[in-house]
Amino acid sequence: MATVKLTALEVDGITGKQTVRELTADELTQRTKDQAEVVAQESEATAKADARTSALAKLSALGLTPQEIEAL
Repeated sequence: MATVKLTALEVDGITGKQTVRELTADELTQRTKDQAEVVAQESEATAKADARTSALAKLSALGLTPQEIEAL
């Protein structure tokens, strides 16, 4: 099994020289934190959408019209 090494591409804006290097330990740590944050944000967004759908269904079951629900 091949080992995957994460890399960064650095480009000198003046000369255009490109350098590929492995990520540092700090960069790898930050990448892991960023990925965890994205997962948490996606989970939160899904939970909010599910809660809204549930609330709309309950209001509809109480006999409110879509216009009345929207007015809330």
